Amino acid sequence: MIARAEINALLKKLDVIAPTGYFLSLHIRFAAPLMRFQTYPETWAEFYFQNGFALRDPTIAWGLSTTGACRWSALPVPDPFGIMREAAGHGLPYGATLSHGLITSRSIASVANGKREFTDEEIVAVSAILRQLHELAEPPAGLTKAQKDALRRIAEGERHAEAAAKLGITESAFKARLISTRKRLMARTTAEALQRAQEYRLL
Repeated sequence: MIARAEINALLKKLDVIAPTGYFLSLHIRFAAPLMRFQTYPETWAEFYFQNGFALRDPTIAWGLSTTGACRWSALPVPDPFGIMREAAGHGLPYGATLSHGLITSRSIASVANGKREFTDEEIVAVSAILRQLHELAEPPAGLTKAQKDALRRIAEGERHAEAAAKLGITESAFKARLISTRKRLMARTTAEALQRAQEYRLL
C-alpha cells in the first residue's frame, strides 16, 4: 500500500547518496510506471526527453531484462545511440542502475554521481531503498465490482443520490461502498481514492 510520508523519507536518502540525481520508476506495468521520480539536472532531463531516449536507454533495457545492480561502466547492453556518452557530457559520467521485482511489475532506479563511481556500500544502500519503495508503492490487487461501480459514478460527476438510484441501491449503501473503497486504497477522501484507483489502473 502506498505510504507517501515513508516514500518521501526514502527519496531524501537517495538525494544524499546520488548527488547528481536519480531516476526512479516504480511498478512498471503495461510499459508505464505507477510512480516516477526524477532529480537529474534539468538540461539533461530536457535533452533526454527531446531525443526520445527512454525507448533506447540501455539502463532501462538492462533493468527490464534482469534484476540486481550494475554500474553504468559495466552495462552489458549495447548503446548504439551513445546515450551514456551523452549523459557523461551533461555531467553524469558515473552511475548505477538497480532493478527489483517481477517482470509484470518491475521497479528500476538509476543513480548518478558527477565525480566518481558508486561504492559497493552505496549500491547496497540504494538497493535496500529501492526494495522498500517497491513494497510501499505496491497497489492493492484489485477492487470489487461494487467499489469500481461507485468510483465510476463519482468520476462521471454524479451526486450520491443520483448514483445510488442508477445502481439500484440506497444512498446509505452507496456511501458505504465509497467508505470501503477509501479504506481499500488507504485514501482520506473519495477524490483521493479515485485518483489512486486511476494511478493503479484499477478502473
